[in-house]
Amino acid sequence: MTKPVQADILLDMMADARARTFELVEGLEGPQLTEPMLATINPLLWEIGHVAWFHEYWILRHLDGREPMIPNADALYDSSAIPHDDRWQLSLPALEDTIAYMTQVHNALGARLESLGSDAAPVADSYFYQLTTYHEDMHDEAFTYTRQTLGQPRPDFADTGGGLDPDDEPRVGDLPGDVAVPGGVFWLGAFEGEPFVFDNEKWAHRVELRPFRIARAPVTNAEFAEFVADGGYREPRWWSEAGWQWLQTQGRERPVYWADDGGGDWLIKDFDGWRPLPPNAPVSHVSAHEAEAYCSWAGRRLPTEAEWEAAAAGEPDGAGSALAERKRRFPWGEGRPTMDRANVDGRYLGPLDVADCPGGDSAFGCRQMIGNLWEWTASPFEPYPGFVPDPYKDYSQPWFGDNRVIRGGAWATRGRMLRNTWRNFFTPGRCDVLAGFRTCPREA
Repeated sequence: MTKPVQADILLDMMADARARTFELVEGLEGPQLTEPMLATINPLLWEIGHVAWFHEYWILRHLDGREPMIPNADALYDSSAIPHDDRWQLSLPALEDTIAYMTQVHNALGARLESLGSDAAPVADSYFYQLTTYHEDMHDEAFTYTRQTLGQPRPDFADTGGGLDPDDEPRVGDLPGDVAVPGGVFWLGAFEGEPFVFDNEKWAHRVELRPFRIARAPVTNAEFAEFVADGGYREPRWWSEAGWQWLQTQGRERPVYWADDGGGDWLIKDFDGWRPLPPNAPVSHVSAHEAEAYCSWAGRRLPTEAEWEAAAAGEPDGAGSALAERKRRFPWGEGRPTMDRANVDGRYLGPLDVADCPGGDSAFGCRQMIGNLWEWTASPFEPYPGFVPDPYKDYSQPWFGDNRVIRGGAWATRGRMLRNTWRNFFTPGRCDVLAGFRTCPREA
């Protein structure tokens, strides 16, 4: 069971998410709201309406039994019923009408919560307000990297001072080397008692892990550039069969947002502009196929998700020879993410150097396992033993098998969502998402 959250906290979370959504729409108009049609994005005008519909559907309609606020809401915004390509063919309301609908839903949800005062919300209310807020948070992260995909201007986040440039922070360098994680019994997944968990995290179950080593930090741009310079994108021997087939469809020999500056150095696309590639920031916007090819070239491998979670959440037993029974909620312990622990919430609008955020180290010395960039694992996205879908059945169940697990969160992820057990997932060919990777040595 999860524990209910106070109504005033839920109200603040919901308002904060909606403010971020409006910031991500600000300044966009016309074709920027509906074009182009790509497999990895939705039309933004549709997507913001869908966010409001999701709130209305699960709370005002599912919990309260109210009628839809607009008569054709399901035909417009139900992502489970409307195929992806059909979303460009819909007769969507204009932007001002969509925002009016979003505001109407938001105000109704707020009124429900305000009637509860500061008391803990009923369990169902607490669950569905968190579900819908986190759903909006996830869409907001997608809106952020979609602006990068489409070459749109940087968003302007008021609560982070307009978004700090990571290059304004002192560059602190790389963090080479591996750490040792002892083997033993590890409890993979979430325990009961969290304020909220997704269905694919349920529940913690025993897995046996062999001792392993894992990198202290993710692979940097400088390290990945060595693979590129060595012809890694031209050598099929480094790629899996599926990865090489994928690469042929891409027609490139470098990460998707890299470009040669003409003088032997690399540039990286930054929303609607270009800047010098920061050598000690983690390589970003790489697919699982690219990560695996680098590992093959470097004589290393991706961690499994159980290894990743053990390195993030585990602690050594008293003798240091095995994993302890207890787990940490975050790599550093129980306290929420802070600036010295994790780069989250769009604070810097980009990744920091891999040696930054030293306060976020795990018990074993791994840094940035929360925030900065998501990290690909070697594990397919599959259900845990005894999986039962939550009320929103399409969150996890349809995606088992074809997706790859990524862990940890990125600089655009909202810190309130994150914990060591949270499992995200994408198809292994996705390189638009805010993902990098860390590696493990191959076993002898």
